[in-house]
Parts: sequence; C-alpha cells; structure tokens
Amino acid sequence: MLEGKAWTFGDDVNTDEIIPARFLVTSDPEELGRHCMSGLDPEFMRVMEPGDIIVAGENFGCGSSREHAPISIKAAGVACVIAKSFARIFFRNAINIGLPILASESASQGIRKGDWIEVDLAGGKIENQTLKTSYRTEAFPPFMQELMAAGGLMPWVAKRMERQ
Repeated sequence: MLEGKAWTFGDDVNTDEIIPARFLVTSDPEELGRHCMSGLDPEFMRVMEPGDIIVAGENFGCGSSREHAPISIKAAGVACVIAKSFARIFFRNAINIGLPILASESASQGIRKGDWIEVDLAGGKIENQTLKTSYRTEAFPPFMQELMAAGGLMPWVAKRMERQ
C-alpha cells in the first residue's frame, strides 16, 4: 500500500519539465531527485514529502526518451505516478527502474492537489481519502509487484541470478 499527498499536473508533461536539460550533467539519482519537476514547479522539491504522489493528465513523460526523468521522480521520493496515460518510452523506463505508474482517467480527473491518496498496486485500487472516492486501475501482476519490490529490472534480474 502506497499513500501520500497528491501533487497535480496537467496534460503532456514532458521529460524536460520533469528534469530540465540543465541538470543532466550527472546521472546521480540523488542529484537528479533534487530537481524533480522543477521545469513546471520550481518549489516542488521544497514542499513535497517523500511518499507523495504525482497525478497528471494524458501523455505524461512525453518528449525525449531519457531515463533521467523517471529516475528523478523515484529519487525524489515520489511513491508513484497516476496519470490518464503515459508516453510509451517513459512507461517502459519507469517500470524498468521500479517506479510504480498507474493509468486511470477517472483518478487523474478526480484527484485534486493536496488530497490524501492510498494506492493498492496488487488490487488495482486508488482511494482518495480526502474526498472518500475510489478509482479502479489495472492491478500490477505478481511479476510486476516483484519487479517493483526489487527496485527495478536490474535488481530483479540480479536476485533471480542469485537463486540459480
């Protein structure tokens, strides 16, 4: 179960807004996390708390295919991203690094900034505790839950290799 305060953004949030190019002089996750969402909200990292949740409209993560964008979100401590839809490459990069992302049109439209959100990845349920509303999304299959728990694709593969 994930839970945190919602931070809302609109449609077509691109990777340059998630982590502006001027911060791409490093691939250090901690440094990237310090600048998460600064292209849209320079105050985001000052006011968000680890475990908070990003909620956005359609086509979240569009733009360049760089992995830095989902890495910065995860390193910032964001628990998950809920959006109406995701850019295909961003979706794959997020899953590969173990950042939970959920597509839900109704949740992306119904959640407001500051609402307290609970997310059940295994059950495919998003609860807005502030408004007492709930939304359905596709549940993460067991394999994906393992991948998220491991911290991403590479740690998951390493653990599987250790077992053999």
